[in-house]
Amino acid sequence: MTKPGQNGLTYAQAGVDIDAGNAMVDQIKPLVRATRRPGADAEIGGFGGLFDLKAAGFTDPILVAANDGVGTKVKIAIESGLHATIGIDLVAMCVNDLIVQGAEPLLFLDYYATGKLDPKVGVELVRGIADGCRQAGCALIGGETAEMPGLYAEKDYDLAGFAVGAAERGTLLPRADLVPGDVVFGLPSSGVHSNGYSLVRRIVALSGLAWDAPAPFAPGMSLAEALLIPTRIYVKPLLQALKHTDGIKALAHITGGGFPDNIPRVLPAGLGVALDLAAIPVPPVFGWLAGVGGVAEREMLRTFNCGIGMIVAADAAKADQVETALKAAGEAPVRLGEIVPVSDGEEQVAYRGKLAL
Repeated sequence: MTKPGQNGLTYAQAGVDIDAGNAMVDQIKPLVRATRRPGADAEIGGFGGLFDLKAAGFTDPILVAANDGVGTKVKIAIESGLHATIGIDLVAMCVNDLIVQGAEPLLFLDYYATGKLDPKVGVELVRGIADGCRQAGCALIGGETAEMPGLYAEKDYDLAGFAVGAAERGTLLPRADLVPGDVVFGLPSSGVHSNGYSLVRRIVALSGLAWDAPAPFAPGMSLAEALLIPTRIYVKPLLQALKHTDGIKALAHITGGGFPDNIPRVLPAGLGVALDLAAIPVPPVFGWLAGVGGVAEREMLRTFNCGIGMIVAADAAKADQVETALKAAGEAPVRLGEIVPVSDGEEQVAYRGKLAL
């Protein structure tokens, strides 16, 4: 019988390669440095990341934190071998949740767990995360890579992100002065973003198409490329608009749950929204998903963003000013409807018209 300690086993033989992890850290250091901003030197390697709120220009800040993942969208990246943009999704899902509260994203940390560490894939993922951080203006100050054989299949991985932002005291959204008649704008999405991919993948299976097949709804792209278009990051345009107008009263990030579950999160009791579905510029991907999957309109609205990734509620008297500020920031706002009174038990999101699926 072999005695403990005499079989010569190593951590690498158990499936965890420390040297590969260290090599990956060396490769991602320049990517992390590129996300530097006031308040953070964005250097990794210590046990924790630091951020100086005073150096970032805040005087009386309230911290706002958010965390998220990208769901089963990662399965498409894994199965297609296209990992370059999924990190942008990870950042977007977190920082978009900060800006809806009027907070400027300051720092980001990631968690990458896999069955067998492939440094090349890991570097691609972090490159995407760093890209997302630059788009959001926040620093990537740390993260964790976990190699867990036996828990994940070798090529499988999952991602989680953690973001912290800040807003000066008294500037947080939503404001308490929302009233009936206030105008509701929508900001266009880039596509499916990062929600509903369990249904997306089921529909793709029904279609019989391979990931490298031409996308029926996006000429010149493969199906995987089209479905991996990253989530839009709305941070910089909205921060710019908030600086140029005091007419924005509330923002809502349209993620899982679509319109009916996300818009009420920023509405007080007694208020709802009436939306004109015909005004929404619906990207072709949603028509394809609805058609191939036989997905009803109500299900589409509760599962996907359907072309609107961010809702902006504006003071009715300053709606034109808000629209101008959003356009000046590079957005293409769409007037979708208005804030309306609702009774107890009445749905807070009402529709008129039909989606152009």
